[in-house]
Amino acid sequence: MDNENEIKNEPNFILVQDEEPEVEFVLHKDQQGDALKEPEGPKESNELNESNEPKKNKKRKEPKESPYVTRKFLILSLIVTIVLSTTLGACIAIVASGKTGSYKNLNYDNLSSATGSELTVQEIVALNADAVVEILTETTSTNMFGQSTLAQGAGSGVIVNESGYIVTNNHVIDGARSIQVTLHNGSEYNASVIGTDSVNDIAVLKIAASGLKAATLGDSSKLAVGDLAVAIGNPLGQLGGSATAGIISSLERRLTLNNTTMDLLQTDASINPGNSGGGLFNQKGELIGIVVAKGTGDDVEGLGFAIPISNIASTIDDLIEHGTVTSKPAIGVIIYDVTSSNAGNSGLEPGVYIQEVTGAQAKQSGLKAGDRIISINDKKISSSSDLISRVRKCKIGDTVTLVIMRDGKEKTIKTVLEDSTATQG
Repeated sequence: MDNENEIKNEPNFILVQDEEPEVEFVLHKDQQGDALKEPEGPKESNELNESNEPKKNKKRKEPKESPYVTRKFLILSLIVTIVLSTTLGACIAIVASGKTGSYKNLNYDNLSSATGSELTVQEIVALNADAVVEILTETTSTNMFGQSTLAQGAGSGVIVNESGYIVTNNHVIDGARSIQVTLHNGSEYNASVIGTDSVNDIAVLKIAASGLKAATLGDSSKLAVGDLAVAIGNPLGQLGGSATAGIISSLERRLTLNNTTMDLLQTDASINPGNSGGGLFNQKGELIGIVVAKGTGDDVEGLGFAIPISNIASTIDDLIEHGTVTSKPAIGVIIYDVTSSNAGNSGLEPGVYIQEVTGAQAKQSGLKAGDRIISINDKKISSSSDLISRVRKCKIGDTVTLVIMRDGKEKTIKTVLEDSTATQG
């Protein structure tokens, strides 16, 4: 069954940006041991005997090897063992996590992720409250009478670098003429936009502050359904620092928002308007997602969604470093969709087809124009946006496995993803 986690774009799924912040509420230490000393050997003598001749030294016997381990050797062995095991443990953690921890501008703690203990909800909130901020925006619009009006919007953000870099959703600040950020301690700052990525609905802001508490990024790809999830944000634009707890309800829930298909984390932690851009944290207190949407309706409860942090960490790092996304992974092909409605008399089956092969790696792998892409890395593909979404989750240099249909026969092709700036597709 293809894409059983996919949810089409429907009116009952909304981005959780609060456009009307002015609302009414209806409540809902051993002393040191003796120093170890080496036994002193027999001293050589130059004393004279009665005949005033030097005494001959007796031949020293070679000491026999002790069958027992000396205290000094034992202590040294223990120290070496501890150092080696600690180093090896760190290496294993890094390899096992599949991450290098090499983000230049982000705090990514591999060892903590592998060995850190689980925290209580209270501890998670205490650890991250100062890393989540409130965002208030002002936008200018024109009403039906042609008059300019000022509108306010509200959202949340997460500090990802102690020098004042904040990540939020692009839809929270899109079109804003002014952006104000309020820290957990009440300090207010004007924020500037460093860069945005509308495809991933991510924006990076900067405030003139330093020494801030920054969230530590976790590995959202290691999550499992049932894991603890804690959301911290600014619901309704007025309740900054609010925390709700739940679990991870689903992984890779496919949602189409603003005509963009995204694979999101689903949680039953309470999400409300104003939570957009806020943080979703795991049981170790690590940032695993950026809240983006919620389900609405009289019969809808506990449907919140967040962008997996592992899908966007490199993008955030890129935005901080360059102000733009300088590199994106690409197969190196131009694609198009064939649907039942536009197939006409072409005789083509609905699916995603290659129109042109543009990348060097794609050409070398044997991809050809006219190939229908069935799957990538064992994930069925139903549309071009679906394929692009899958590729976005990979990195430049990754090898992907494509199953294609050519001349009525399935064929498996492996190809290396290239930099999208060097090729199209």
